[in-house]
Amino acid sequence: MHRAPSPCPDAEAVSDAPPGNRGYREHMSETITRDAFVPEAGGVTMFTTTWCGYCARLKNQMTKAGVPFREVDIETTPGTAELVAEVNGGNQTVPTLVFPDGSTATNPSLAEVQSRV
Repeated sequence: MHRAPSPCPDAEAVSDAPPGNRGYREHMSETITRDAFVPEAGGVTMFTTTWCGYCARLKNQMTKAGVPFREVDIETTPGTAELVAEVNGGNQTVPTLVFPDGSTATNPSLAEVQSRV
């Protein structure tokens, strides 16, 4: 097995994938929390994937409505797939949004987003 360098001094990452082909999960930090993704008032953080049609639709709607958002791809950002699963009963369901009060919503309507920012 190849031992990958850890981004967190206390975390030990192990992978049997060849160098350069390791997945995002091997770098998951045990300390990643929703708090790291709570947005400023008036905006949202949106967990997404590149292939999610619901995500694309909501991003388009929020852009047109002027709702600021930070997009986080759970397939490329370490620890975020697990964080999304944690708030969705074990499912990595996107879009999952984090609001300024720290609450979350999964696949919300634009109207719900606007009422919560």
